[in-house]
Amino acid sequence: MDYTSVLLSLFIFVVSAIYLLRQAIKRIRFINMVDKLPGPPAYPVVGNALDFMVPRNQLMKVFHNRTAKYGPIFRTWAGPLAELHLTRPEHVELIMNSLKHIDKSMAYTFLQPWLGTGLLTGTGAKWHTHRKMITPTFHFKILDVFVEIFGEKCQILVEKLQKKADGNEFDIYPFITHCALDIICETAMGTQINAQNESNSNYVKAVYSISELTMDRTTKPWLHPQFIWNLTERGVRYKKDLSILHGFTKKVIAERKSLRNSEATKSNKNEEDDEFLGKKKRLAFLDLLLDASEQGHKLTDTEIREEVDTFMFEGHDTTTAGICWSLFMLGNHPEHQEKVAQELDSIFCGSNDPPTMRDLNEMKYLERVIKESLRLFPSVPFIGRYLKEDTTFDGYLVPAGCLVNLEIFHVHRCADQFPNPEKFDPDNFLPERVQGRHPYSYVPFSAGPRNCIGQKFALLEEKTVLSSILRNYRIESLEKLQDLTLMNELILRPESGIRVRLYPRNNESS
Repeated sequence: MDYTSVLLSLFIFVVSAIYLLRQAIKRIRFINMVDKLPGPPAYPVVGNALDFMVPRNQLMKVFHNRTAKYGPIFRTWAGPLAELHLTRPEHVELIMNSLKHIDKSMAYTFLQPWLGTGLLTGTGAKWHTHRKMITPTFHFKILDVFVEIFGEKCQILVEKLQKKADGNEFDIYPFITHCALDIICETAMGTQINAQNESNSNYVKAVYSISELTMDRTTKPWLHPQFIWNLTERGVRYKKDLSILHGFTKKVIAERKSLRNSEATKSNKNEEDDEFLGKKKRLAFLDLLLDASEQGHKLTDTEIREEVDTFMFEGHDTTTAGICWSLFMLGNHPEHQEKVAQELDSIFCGSNDPPTMRDLNEMKYLERVIKESLRLFPSVPFIGRYLKEDTTFDGYLVPAGCLVNLEIFHVHRCADQFPNPEKFDPDNFLPERVQGRHPYSYVPFSAGPRNCIGQKFALLEEKTVLSSILRNYRIESLEKLQDLTLMNELILRPESGIRVRLYPRNNESS
């Protein structure tokens, strides 16, 4: 070997050694900073991942016990990845209110095969552009049109429940699921799938299956590598579910674009907003995306599918859970249910008409019931972010590169914000009580730059469904909170569903 080759080899060796040494020092600093936080003992390589080697229905208990032992701020290790857990509103605010820490955590990459890089999972310039473009689509004129659809689908729900209003036990969760799916398909895509009349929906099965599989993969680091995941039975099932979900959305988008191209009224598209959003034509979320794409915000079919899939997932599963938890709580608290019934009687005065926007805005007590149910059972109990720079939380300097778990479920149970936090008390949301709390003590729809743009849509839908049921039926829950097993599979739901008895309200004596 000549002299030049020796020097070049030595140079490469020294540079490589310096690089590796710097990386090792950086890693040691990172580990030392993270391990100053309280947290459970971690094992080499796997970290705390073995904690999740329990049945699926025990995962929520693992999360809860860990928080009770190490909270309000602690760390865990998911293999080599450090995760910071925050359970206080003032700590959560530092992340939610920041434009620096808006990137979602690595767990959300496991949703990307399904939802792509839409509003839920995306970041950077694309996320900012789409957020700015989509936010105006939820203005009040569009929501007013959506309320009509809510009422139509709820009428079907009331008729379906009539067969169950005989005092016998049944699970109301599937009924709400299919109603919410009918609503979201027509509002998001402008199509009817009649899930309430054809309840054996492949789409519903695929949504639940893919949610379960995603959660399973998230908690098992050995399933993170794509090539390993693809070889497993779970990975094969995931791919099959994905083809069902994407196939349905792609088909609807293609049909909608074809219909729009053939409409003779397309020339009216540039009319003033008031005329365009009137009774002449019902617009779906998909139409609004296609309009935006035609008017300068060029969106590919893939980008449109990503946003529609995101709206379908977030707008169907989360509202179903919110409605069902409200029914569960009202079924356990007849005194609050009676207050809701009296409020509805005063609004509708015996009428069977579907609720208008004005009616929904008058449902003040029902709104407090919904909010209190979402406090106790937030549809999304945890949110994951990525820490972009070193940040101090309660005296702990946490290094950039940590994953951050915002534990909404536990934030909502801070005793200094909600005295007697496990008690169901709709008056927690009286204006005077709200003013006295930390603004980030109640964040079921997140908050800050990445808050949920569909929260008004969700609240109106939940009011419509709940009022439609409670105007017609009295509900009794068969289980108490202590009887339930909570399942955290992207959405917080009860393992056994919501077991109830239903009675016709108009047959009861006053």
